[in-house]
This record gives sequence, structure tokens and C-alpha cells, in this order.
Amino acid sequence: MASIDTLRTVDAEKHSEEYTHKFKGAGGSPGGVGMFVFGLALAIAGGYLIMNQVQVTSAYWHWWGTNTFGITLIPLVIGIGLLFFNGRSIIGWVLAGAGAVIIFVGILANLEIYFRQTSLFNVIVMLTLFAAGLGLMARAVKGS
Repeated sequence: MASIDTLRTVDAEKHSEEYTHKFKGAGGSPGGVGMFVFGLALAIAGGYLIMNQVQVTSAYWHWWGTNTFGITLIPLVIGIGLLFFNGRSIIGWVLAGAGAVIIFVGILANLEIYFRQTSLFNVIVMLTLFAAGLGLMARAVKGS
């Protein structure tokens, strides 16, 4: 009876060692999760500061010439009209969808993005935070 209990104990210790060694941190390195989380926090802080300096404005709508926004509404309006006439009209759905896509792409294409004036020190801090965070995350995931 003692030998069966000994075998069970040895078997239980063997399985517990396997499970203990099986769980590892990020990238299989011990302590990698903390490094990854710290790197993620640095990258988020740096990314936030960088994006906070970016100013987005809209520009004049100039697709295929000047004052062309009205032309981009034609497929949308015709498609909506066809859908009100027959809700199952494939041509109506295609025209309405294409018109919406044209307007959305036109808005995105006419955005102007500027980096606001700031000091060199601020730019270095922002880029360092972002790069250090990405480096720590990569190091934690790399493993041993």
C-alpha cells in the first residue's frame, strides 16, 4: 500500500512540475508579461502624445476639377430613388452603395494633416517613448 501511495505522490509531483514549467510569460520568458505591459504603456503614451500634436483639417473638394461635390451625389440620389421605388432593386443598391463609397473616399482624400509646431525636446520625448515601448514589447515577446 505504501508503494502505491509513493507512486501516486511521485506521479503527482511529476505532473505538477510539468504544469509549472509549461506556463511562461510573454514570449516564453519569465517576467515577460510585466515587461510587455510596461512597453505597451510606454508605446500608448508616446502614440497619444504624437497623435495629440497632429492637426487634421479638410481641404477644398477637388475631385476631377473644381466644384465637383454635386456630381458625386448623383449616383447616391439615383440609387436612393430606385430603392424607394423598389427596395429589391439591385441597381439601386449598387448605385446607393457606390455613391456612399465615392463620398466617403472623397472626404478622406481631401483631408489635410499637419504636425503642429512644438519643441525638439517634445518630439524627442514622444518618439523615444513610442520606440522604447515597441522595443520592450518586442523583447518580451522574443523569448529566451
